[in-house]
Amino acid sequence: MSVSPKFIDIGILDYPGAQAAALHGLTDMFLVANRLCAEQNLRNVPILRVSHWALGDGGQVARGAISPEGTPKSLDVVILPPSLGDPVWTDSRDPLLRFLKSQHSKGSVMTSVCAGAFLLAEAGLLDGRPATTHWSLAEELQMRFPEIAVDGDKLVIEDGDVITAGGVMAWVELGLKVIERFISPTIVLSVARFFLVDAAGREQRFYSAFAPKLAHGDAAVLKVQHWLQRHASEKVTLPQMAAQAKLGERTFLRRFQKATGLNPTRYLQSLRLAKAREMLELGTQKIDQIAYRVGYEDPGAFTKLFQAQIGLTPSEYRKRFGVGAG
Repeated sequence: MSVSPKFIDIGILDYPGAQAAALHGLTDMFLVANRLCAEQNLRNVPILRVSHWALGDGGQVARGAISPEGTPKSLDVVILPPSLGDPVWTDSRDPLLRFLKSQHSKGSVMTSVCAGAFLLAEAGLLDGRPATTHWSLAEELQMRFPEIAVDGDKLVIEDGDVITAGGVMAWVELGLKVIERFISPTIVLSVARFFLVDAAGREQRFYSAFAPKLAHGDAAVLKVQHWLQRHASEKVTLPQMAAQAKLGERTFLRRFQKATGLNPTRYLQSLRLAKAREMLELGTQKIDQIAYRVGYEDPGAFTKLFQAQIGLTPSEYRKRFGVGAG
């Protein structure tokens, strides 16, 4: 007696501004996973059935293309792809939020990539949870939704029935995570090899760039920021910075933190590490030489700080991102 195959129904939401490459790339990835399962003659594994969903003419979210053939009664997974536009949602998209809430209430695993997290947040599905988004949007997500524990360093955060992924291309990691959950880690490795992608864990802080806030309107703090840009590799002290701002030290600390979001020590470290990353990417100087040039006399302390903030040692960073790497 033949046994009917078990389907895992995955709905990818083609919301306004959703990145088409992710929409179709995820579809391809899941179909390849099905094919590899069949080629390896794996039994008792589910078939990933993919459907696309979008706002219809009547203002309701409706199912579009589906492959393979079949119509899901309910979705096991809902995916919000990344968006290349600004993550600003208006009342006209309320049907999307109702759709997300409804699917979650029926037991769907809710997932997002990049700016897609803002839709999950608007629907209230990230309240009280850890979540990630593109590193450049993490601060905005945290400000707009303070009840979310945003971690912009992580590429994927799995919190039970909610999975969020970071940067625009993190749909690859999300797709592999879904395959791992519903099929097996073995097939994850097979899919990763097929697409020539790294199945090992990564973090967004490997890629995020330091972008200091300069449009805060505090002229005294801005003056110090410009001064630090020129003198970051020197032995800079708090009294020196306060003197540049013509402020008392306590007042300077308070205003600097408010304007930049960082205390002066962390800001100076970020400037130095940004320069070190550039030198590691483009040059061939030894690590201790780079440490000295960016302001650290102790190469060991520099390495420890670099790894703590970036997530890789300087040598590992150069191997991965240096000119000619790979």
